[in-house]
Amino acid sequence: MSRFSRITGTGSYLPPRRLTNADLAAELAAQGVETSDEWIVERTGIRARHFAADGVNASDLGVEAARLALQAAGREAAEVDLIIVATSTPDMVFPSSAAILQHKLGVAGCPAFDVQAVCSGFVYALTVADAMVKTGSARCALVIGAEVFSRILDFKDRTTCVLFGDGAGAVVLEASDEPGILSTDLHADGKHAGILCVPGHVSGGQVLGSPMLQMDGQAVFKLAVGVLEEAARSALAKAGRTEADIDWLIPHQANIRIMQSTARKLKLPMDKVVVTVDQHGNTSAASIPLALDSAVRSGQIKRGDTLMLEGVGGGFTWGAVLLDF
Repeated sequence: MSRFSRITGTGSYLPPRRLTNADLAAELAAQGVETSDEWIVERTGIRARHFAADGVNASDLGVEAARLALQAAGREAAEVDLIIVATSTPDMVFPSSAAILQHKLGVAGCPAFDVQAVCSGFVYALTVADAMVKTGSARCALVIGAEVFSRILDFKDRTTCVLFGDGAGAVVLEASDEPGILSTDLHADGKHAGILCVPGHVSGGQVLGSPMLQMDGQAVFKLAVGVLEEAARSALAKAGRTEADIDWLIPHQANIRIMQSTARKLKLPMDKVVVTVDQHGNTSAASIPLALDSAVRSGQIKRGDTLMLEGVGGGFTWGAVLLDF
């Protein structure tokens, strides 16, 4: 009998501190940096984002999302036999945020590790979990995207600091006799590493290089639109499906213009695209599971719907997952 994996529960968590564009503009103005709600909305579609409080780490956000996902799936933490956390802003250099989160869930013993593919991280992590479930290495996996990007933003650079937010999303992925995840498609091209990166690293007790996010926005935009379409079409082809089979497109929530362009290329109307970037900003690896959980809990997404998840991020990495929910 074939073995498949299905998402049985979703969850998400946003830190309480919410900043509208006007709030952020006022804070930046105090530092001599000019921006406005109009400027941010016109270029990105973002209207608000959430920032974690001091001392709150990726694992703290992730464990709250994980608990809600387990609750939705009707599972206890003790039943989880695999934990994967996608993050570019881990609690510490090591151990992994996944291991720290595992302890916060009150469980021990199962494999727990981080995946670092920046904004594509959740798609990468879900693909790894799917493979482990299908081969019998796991039966009940927690796949989490959790980020505290506010810690690596240069608030003197208005082209980047207005884009990002903090948050976490999670899914429970379980073994099933019925197909859930239909196909996956992952890619990377390291020659583009310089267009979106945090180039600093720790050495001899000091940070060498810049520990702040750096991005060439135009270069990222041009690459993103093309590779997202390619990954989506490849995932569809692998599953023997077409664009017409997609009920909901859940893209990485980076910029409304990228999302609109991708939808056009896939011949999908925007009313089939889950959009949360306006309220969350770009939460990197957390953005897709955050958007998924938001759409599930609002009733937009229903059981039986076919979903296309796709992400693109620093690396340069990109990928897509096609699934029946």
